[in-house]
Amino acid sequence: MQPSLTLGLLAGGRATRLGGRDKAWTKFDGQPLVARTLSALQAQHPYAECLVSANRNTDRYPALGLRAIPDRIADFPGPLAGIDALLAACSTHWLLTVPIDLRTIPSDLLARLHAAGEGGAVAHDASGLQPLVALWPVARSREVVGAALARGEAAVHRVVATLALNVVRFDNSVFGNLNSPEDFLT
Repeated sequence: MQPSLTLGLLAGGRATRLGGRDKAWTKFDGQPLVARTLSALQAQHPYAECLVSANRNTDRYPALGLRAIPDRIADFPGPLAGIDALLAACSTHWLLTVPIDLRTIPSDLLARLHAAGEGGAVAHDASGLQPLVALWPVARSREVVGAALARGEAAVHRVVATLALNVVRFDNSVFGNLNSPEDFLT
């Protein structure tokens, strides 16, 4: 397992489908999404540092052992800006990113991404490519993400393709997303 690995949770969005409330602190299975996701991932590895891409309520995260990292670009430009901010704040060679709104997080997620090799890796579940669930080689990714943002590019999947991250298939899993009020009921 990577000795030099940072966990980066993605929680910086607007949550428009949830009426704009801060999704990170919305409860599912009795826990705020951010705490639920952090717990599932901390069970997989002792990270050098745990970061969260967050653009509001940043004072709440230290209680969970998370350092909040706001986007470096204003006005909630999307998850690529969150990844950019996490990469900039990362002091290790590797960054694992996972959005806080996944319904299911495989218990072997990190082990399987790590086993994919030195070039970094991205998850592909039964629904398709999950570009926000990725193990990023930090130095190389900083350059590619920065160049994409400078061009006005916002699509994470294009950055993943440019980096040629290894695709790790989780064909028996559907990670799912908790985006709307209805998603929290089922």
